[in-house]
Amino acid sequence: MAVSSPCIGICELDAEKQVCTGCFRHIHEIGAWGTASDGQKKRILQKARERKKQFERN
Repeated sequence: MAVSSPCIGICELDAEKQVCTGCFRHIHEIGAWGTASDGQKKRILQKARERKKQFERN
């Protein structure tokens, strides 16, 4: 099964961190998503979950 995009339609970029505050992917990860392998997408999702936790703590 293919890995689904975490985009939730709230596409706002934190200018300082270059991270979307909707899906918590870095701008480079968003750009690479379309050509990334499922393994790469899973790693991106894990990093996004970790970023979300960091944003919630601050």
